[in-house]
Amino acid sequence: MVIALCVLAVPVLIVAVWALMSPGRIRTYSEPDSISEKFVIDINGAPNGFFINGKNKNNPVLLLVSSGPGTDDYVFTDKYKDMKLEEDFTIVYWDYRYMGIAYNSKADIDSIDLANLLDDTDKVTECLKQRINKDKIYIMGFSGGSHIALRAVQRHPENYYAYIGMAQCVTDSEENDTIMYSFMKEVFTERGDGNRLKKLEDAVIHLDGGNIKCKDWYTYVKLLHDAGGGTILNKSEFEGITWPIISCGCYTLTEKINYVRGMKMYRKTRLASELDGFDYRKSITEIKIPVFFVSGEMDYNCPWQLVEEYSNAVKAPSKKFYRISNSAHSPLWENPVETCKALREIKEKTYG
Repeated sequence: MVIALCVLAVPVLIVAVWALMSPGRIRTYSEPDSISEKFVIDINGAPNGFFINGKNKNNPVLLLVSSGPGTDDYVFTDKYKDMKLEEDFTIVYWDYRYMGIAYNSKADIDSIDLANLLDDTDKVTECLKQRINKDKIYIMGFSGGSHIALRAVQRHPENYYAYIGMAQCVTDSEENDTIMYSFMKEVFTERGDGNRLKKLEDAVIHLDGGNIKCKDWYTYVKLLHDAGGGTILNKSEFEGITWPIISCGCYTLTEKINYVRGMKMYRKTRLASELDGFDYRKSITEIKIPVFFVSGEMDYNCPWQLVEEYSNAVKAPSKKFYRISNSAHSPLWENPVETCKALREIKEKTYG
């Protein structure tokens, strides 16, 4: 018995050591005008982290406002290496105040609110324009980061060539919950999965008129991953989120621990409550620059149907909705070829 346990333990230990012993290095390139940087600097009195990748500094800058809010997305780039957006843009992954590589155990949690993050976005934009010598940049909000990026564009459209919403948050109303519920119920019913159907019913309230209201968001999202419409198509939470964090080489072990601590901290900030009850179909109906939306065809975390509806309704000089095949909530990494093609088309339409 002891020998058998040792035989089983050895490969588990090897995998654990491999996953945790990471150098904290990011992608580098051989091109003479390339850029590969990872650093933390002070923005408006708080530490902010940055990963910058680009094969040619003459390309336009694309600021990616991370998801969550409070979740760094560079780990996906490290995990899904076929994503090569840096061939067309100098892409900047931003860990905003006290998250990701900018985490600090003595963080001023009270300072993490929408007003400060929007001021930070303005400052980050100006810093990038000066650092890489550009008059304007592109900005892409991913999932929870779209709350910040969309509002930043509304405040200062003159700073940006275009706004890109990937897995755009549209509303947290009952419509959002109802679309998610209908998708999950159909999947679990087809599978004959009575256990998850019961968990689904326990997580919602049935409203008059047939709509649904979620009462347990974390169970709801876990069930969504089980149904295949979560962060990564047909992958569990562990496969789609946890394992990329554990196995990435772009974070040191200490940075990985702080990554998780930062995510948990952000759930307790004033920002989390400030974003309750949003509906951009009512609050942001016009943008002064071109806007583009990119959704996975199986994204039911931020349901693609609502994103397409918002894209059709919002007023803008030009706009387009891209629905990316073979992907759920993270099309940039799940289907990089099709998504990068869409972003390249956006660049061709708007750059300069």
